[in-house]
Amino acid sequence: MDPTPAQPPRAAHDREIETLAEFDEVVSAHGTLSGYRVQAVDLTGRTELLLSVDCAGAVFLGCPMDPEAAARVRAGGALVFPPIPGLPFDPYRGHVYSPGELYARLGEGYEATPDARAYAWFQATKADGDVFASMLRAVHDDSVSDALDELLAGARVVGVMGGHAMARGSLAYAGAARLGRELARAGFTVATGGGPGAMEAANLGAYAAPFGDGMLEDALRLLAKAPSFTPSVTDWARAAFEVRERWPGGGASVAIPTWFYGHEPPNAFAGHIAKYFSNATREDGLLARCTAGVVFLPGAAGTVQEVFDNATPNYYGSRGEPTPMVLVDRAHWTERLPAWPLLASLARERPMESRIALVDRIEEAPAALKRLGG
Repeated sequence: MDPTPAQPPRAAHDREIETLAEFDEVVSAHGTLSGYRVQAVDLTGRTELLLSVDCAGAVFLGCPMDPEAAARVRAGGALVFPPIPGLPFDPYRGHVYSPGELYARLGEGYEATPDARAYAWFQATKADGDVFASMLRAVHDDSVSDALDELLAGARVVGVMGGHAMARGSLAYAGAARLGRELARAGFTVATGGGPGAMEAANLGAYAAPFGDGMLEDALRLLAKAPSFTPSVTDWARAAFEVRERWPGGGASVAIPTWFYGHEPPNAFAGHIAKYFSNATREDGLLARCTAGVVFLPGAAGTVQEVFDNATPNYYGSRGEPTPMVLVDRAHWTERLPAWPLLASLARERPMESRIALVDRIEEAPAALKRLGG
């Protein structure tokens, strides 16, 4: 009879090792890697340890290691998925992206950045039917979702949705930035679609939240020098990093963009960027994580889609209690793109009816969100 008492099974996240420090801690504390998943950790400096530690049932995902060590852990019962050379992204990554990571080498022009190179790879592979490329995209997106779930565990997330055409220097952009700032100061985690325009403005506002009010006004004036990502993504992005360098240590928020819309670069003001290849996975994941509600600023087809993508689970109750939905700009949502009458008709006599609101001005959105239970 085995005298060792049975150990309770570890939760999935408790079995994941995503940094070298975590790797060393697990080996030191438990003396085994059996059953663990080691994700995108460079183990080239841990060869001696890998030659001796128990790895039965372990999985190594994209971990560089010495060939001798790789052979040893395979022989010991581990699965080893080696790094894939030549990719502009890591499909096994253990964390979401940072602005600095996606915009590395911006000094050589946007085309040299990992973000632009990943989009170019996507464009080159998405139409050729290569099952290997589609598998890599799927693995990457699942890894990003896993990392995003860990990041947002327990957070009160409010989404801010809106079009990419809202220019820096405009009153609407400034209003969206102040909205993001107020939400962040109220203790919410601001989440956006991660692109330019209204999305960037909300992430900028969250970044500005720890500073005095004058910082945001100064940043808005600085950004107005490059009002749009067209014709030059490089100049547009450089202006954002100039703000970050002048006021380091801003507040964190989340951006969830996609290479499907690769002509729209990610904004640099979100501290955490979960970028996807699949737009369907990204859209559903973005809205599902907005647990404290969503504010919809004026936008076009993409924003309209987001309104009703969010309305559907609220209508059917498929994610539990309906979450608040606040539409901003009465004329936009009742005349130019009359989504509000349809949304109100869908909500009638449903639990979601008390969780939707239409307001005229951005400044009214936080109070409306609070009134609806956000």
